Amino acid sequence: MAQFDEAVVRQRLTADLEQVERDIYARTSGEQAISPSEGSDGTGITSEASDEGAALTEYDRNQAMIDNDRALQRQITEALERLDTGKYGICERCGKEIGAKRLEALPYVTLCIDDQELIERGQAQ
Repeated sequence: MAQFDEAVVRQRLTADLEQVERDIYARTSGEQAISPSEGSDGTGITSEASDEGAALTEYDRNQAMIDNDRALQRQITEALERLDTGKYGICERCGKEIGAKRLEALPYVTLCIDDQELIERGQAQ
């Protein structure tokens, strides 16, 4: 059985999920939001933008950060579901336990270090 304190893991994942949801909200609303507006050329850049290239780069960067946040949100939600079903800490590829230090560093991982390395080297089947 995997060596972890379920209550501690759940608390950490829940806190991480709340933080990423706040980040998504901040990036998609308020002052940080960058979106097409009136007077824009359809790319989200206003006619007042002095440097359209820089504005587009900022828009693209913001979109990439939102995409990354949503991917992390999904990983954390899935980790909480694995906790609920008793599958947390088990490698989804080989079925072995994921090391405690790996889970501590990345509590939402789904692969043991050996399988992760195989995939990164392109040797996974």
